[in-house]
Amino acid sequence: MGGLSAVKMESVSDQIRAIVLKQLSALLPEPVPISDQTNIVRDLGLDSLAVMDFVMAIEDDLDISVPLDRIAEVETVGDLIRTLDELKAQG
Repeated sequence: MGGLSAVKMESVSDQIRAIVLKQLSALLPEPVPISDQTNIVRDLGLDSLAVMDFVMAIEDDLDISVPLDRIAEVETVGDLIRTLDELKAQG
């Protein structure tokens, strides 16, 4: 059974990654390469309002709520995916 749950968890992470990348692509004026190490503010040039809009869109897509203190801890795309994965698992 453990193997099945590992596959399920991986597919949830993949789903979260796809949603994050889709929402980021919608915000950016032109396509840019994005990796887990991409800094959301510095590398993508998003201001705080754009970040909040981005997070709200992801919350809607995933049907979760991201506490402000958790958002403050997020710097990179990878940080965001891990945070969303944890919140979705709790939810």
